[in-house]
Amino acid sequence: MRRILMALFVLAACSKAPQQPAQPSAPEQKPATAAPAVAPILDAPDATDEHSHARPREARVTHVALDLTTDFAAKRIGGTATLDIEAAPGAKEIVLDDKGLEIRSVTDAAGKPLAWTIGKPDPILGAPLNVALNGARKIRIAYRSGADAGALQWLNPAQTAGKKQPFLFSQGESILNRSWIPTQDSPGIRQTWEARIVVPAALKAVMSGDKLTPDGEAADGKTMAGGARAFRFRMDKPVAPYLIALAVGDIGFKSLGPRTGIYAEPATLAAAAWEFADAEKMVAAAESLYGPYRWGRYDILVLPPSFPFGGMENPTLTFATPTAIAGDRSLVSLIAHELAHSWSGNLVTNATWNDFWLNEGVTTYIQSRIMERLYGKAATDREIALEWDDLQSDMKAAGGPASPMTKLHLDLKGQDPDEIATGLAYEKGAAFLRTIEGTVGRARFDAWLRAYFDGHPFQPMTSSVFLADLRTNLVRGDAALERKLMLDRWVYQPGIPPNVAPPPTQAFAAVDAAARAFTKSGTAAAVPFADWSWSERLRFLNGVPRALPRPTLDALDRAFHLSQTRNSEVLFAWLKLALANRYDPAVPAAEHFLTSQGRRKFVQPLFETLLAQDGWGRPIAQRIYAKARPTYHPVTSGTIDKMMKG
Repeated sequence: MRRILMALFVLAACSKAPQQPAQPSAPEQKPATAAPAVAPILDAPDATDEHSHARPREARVTHVALDLTTDFAAKRIGGTATLDIEAAPGAKEIVLDDKGLEIRSVTDAAGKPLAWTIGKPDPILGAPLNVALNGARKIRIAYRSGADAGALQWLNPAQTAGKKQPFLFSQGESILNRSWIPTQDSPGIRQTWEARIVVPAALKAVMSGDKLTPDGEAADGKTMAGGARAFRFRMDKPVAPYLIALAVGDIGFKSLGPRTGIYAEPATLAAAAWEFADAEKMVAAAESLYGPYRWGRYDILVLPPSFPFGGMENPTLTFATPTAIAGDRSLVSLIAHELAHSWSGNLVTNATWNDFWLNEGVTTYIQSRIMERLYGKAATDREIALEWDDLQSDMKAAGGPASPMTKLHLDLKGQDPDEIATGLAYEKGAAFLRTIEGTVGRARFDAWLRAYFDGHPFQPMTSSVFLADLRTNLVRGDAALERKLMLDRWVYQPGIPPNVAPPPTQAFAAVDAAARAFTKSGTAAAVPFADWSWSERLRFLNGVPRALPRPTLDALDRAFHLSQTRNSEVLFAWLKLALANRYDPAVPAAEHFLTSQGRRKFVQPLFETLLAQDGWGRPIAQRIYAKARPTYHPVTSGTIDKMMKG
């Protein structure tokens, strides 16, 4: 995604790192008097999730069983959710998260009604759903999603690539799944799950779990009475609830290897399969670095263009944006990133959104290692150098190096984690890990990182426990090394510590020289743009002066065909530059780009650029947004709505 990286029993004064054994494939059934088997890490002082109403130390969800029917006419999904509960002795109720759900009834496993209430709603968190247990350890909730469920986007045929069938997809990260699943929507409360999804006969359902074969009912390709099909799925490994994901549409499949494949609309399938043909090689490369892939299959679902993120790391099924299909396999690092989440984020997950960096920073580091293994150091160094540039920009946007928002461990109480998520968690987190690697050596750091994943599988993680593991198993009491690493400063203080590993700035030496020459002469003819990789082209566009006259912009566009490029990253960089200079010839390309995809990474800065050009750009922004808004996911439209009111 995008989007949206603390001590275990005070970690016995850090004398021993917490080594959590793998949880069983299905949650163990405890006697009614047992205390809830909350992962011990949730006792860490920084593990309280301020973005959930749940009280997991009293009662927690261990398994979710969904039996749901999609209603494309009403744009609702509804049925039942059956929750397995572990509760502490004397626990009277369980508190779930609810945002706009229409609850019809709550019963125990025998069908006996249980008392329930919905508490005062919070505009960010939604409302607590309080259910009296009366000794029950399994509860069944009959419900349907609300009219504006934030996790669900219902697309009409015109909003899809194929233009023939409607489409539905969910996006749960960070705290949106509570709008369609009544559970404890906290990343620290891991749950196994299963689902039966009924969809119109012409459509297919896919989910972020194992697809089950028909079990006697009319299912999986066989039409049921009333013209519908049912699909069953299961995830037998405990996952953070935001990782339960669903998509329904006209979806085809093409195999890429023994355990990898592509799902996409038929109109997109062939191009997507070609673009991401290296998926199987990526899985093998990641395993060689960080241990076995523990999720069975790794498939990719290319979504319609309105998907708001580059990718979402749903287990077994990465959701990906079609903006990564450039026609030349130039943007496959997106897939490397989402695959890397199979270790950092899915296997070991931030316990709260205050430690988002533990997902994204570690993943960004692993992404670069996968890319280096497959595509070489030179290409990877260029991407790391671009990442360093983004870090400087994001640091400035956050208010400068003294801003508390530049810390890795954040205090997000009272804030929507989706609204404050920035690239800093990715870029500063990755720089932190590269600094450790550079200090202790790659072989030693690789051994520690693999042991970290092996030691905490299917567990939540906090910054304090992460640092304690580093100190116990990597630093090992070496006071000089502790001083060199500046661990606490990296995580708990703003800015970038002085020991940061230097970025590979020489990766773009020739490009930077060309940008300086162009700045001096204004002549595009001498720039070897056609010979460059996408990252070199991006560096050049970001390196030329921000204020350029119309003739120079004409020369750039004419020489390099920038408004027609299929590479979304290069097109985005060009449009930012052109619109900031009120370059009218770029407006049609900007309008097409903004109305043909809804990736917030691209959409938000381009509208910001237009709105900053008040007399010229605001009317253009308003006209384009009126056309584009119905095609955007709520994650994107919610952000742009606020900008338009400013």
